[in-house]
Amino acid sequence: MIVSSNMGAEADIIFRHQVVDVMSISTQVSRFDSVAACAETIGDAVIESSVVKFVPRIRSGSCANIGPRRSMEDEHIRIDDLSSHLGSIFNPSIPSAFYAVFDGHGGVDAAAYIKSNATRLFFEDFDFPQVCDIDAVFLKELEDSHRKAFLLADLALAAESSVSSSCGTTVLTALILGRHLLVANAGDCRAVLCRKGTAVEMSQDHRPSYLPERKRVEELGGFIDDGYLNGYLSVTRALGDWDMKFPLGSASPLIADPDVTQIVLSEDDEFLIIGCDGIWDVMSSQFAVSLVRRALRRHDNPEECAKELVNEASRLNSSDNLTAIVICFSSPARVESCPPHRQRFRSCNLSEEARNKLKSLLEGN
Repeated sequence: MIVSSNMGAEADIIFRHQVVDVMSISTQVSRFDSVAACAETIGDAVIESSVVKFVPRIRSGSCANIGPRRSMEDEHIRIDDLSSHLGSIFNPSIPSAFYAVFDGHGGVDAAAYIKSNATRLFFEDFDFPQVCDIDAVFLKELEDSHRKAFLLADLALAAESSVSSSCGTTVLTALILGRHLLVANAGDCRAVLCRKGTAVEMSQDHRPSYLPERKRVEELGGFIDDGYLNGYLSVTRALGDWDMKFPLGSASPLIADPDVTQIVLSEDDEFLIIGCDGIWDVMSSQFAVSLVRRALRRHDNPEECAKELVNEASRLNSSDNLTAIVICFSSPARVESCPPHRQRFRSCNLSEEARNKLKSLLEGN
């Protein structure tokens, strides 16, 4: 749970959600900036048909544990074959997969709702560009459609009577199309890529301590109190929480806009870890990558790797729910066999008579 105990006074001064025209969202999509200079990565992502490219062999494993909390508010999605899952909605001729982690607060309802309706919210409710040839235009449409999906999902929570206006969730998604990886994040879940053993962070934690987020919040009239947005929430981006958001059309300190990062995978990219903040509260990105890499070289089982991550976070006394997904792009390099041991001579005790004979021989007597 990421809500502080100081909530009573704040609820009275926060604007309530008002019904708005969903179509107005599309006019705002272009103003959202990517944390990783996405325009540059899109330009680099164009397929060069004359060169044989790396194509990932996707497989994954996941683990979720309630940890020391009284209730489990994390949810996750793991789809290794997206085209098979969606059928005629989206049927590319290349490997495709979709993964997501959700960290709920104020109850599990918001996270559970987004998970249950993920196919409709992320793939059915808008024109998902069909794969013919992946080029810069397609990738820009893909990014825009994913941003819009987050905002539509946020509005869906506002209209859903079964989800309290004080309930919300962080969301991180990872979409793989052939060699192309798109990560979208709103909140403090994290995605980390292993590139030849080095951790490459694919998302930014949206916390009040992150200076660009703090500046944005304060410019929009919000405040940070003891690390909490408006003294209440430990993240600055989330879906739901409509009792903390202004009506659409007014800039709100708490937003659902995701940061989006795209890259082209290569043979150097071994696996991706995505996890809720219970994992990252107690270990660095590099620590997690090194742990998983060693485990894969032992048993090549991403499911076991996810369990080991969760168990290690628990051993390090994480105070939150724990959820991790490990997505492999290829089989790990074989563990080099140990070099043969040098022959070791066993020491032995010689009798006094034997020592005297050996001495005589060495002295030439």
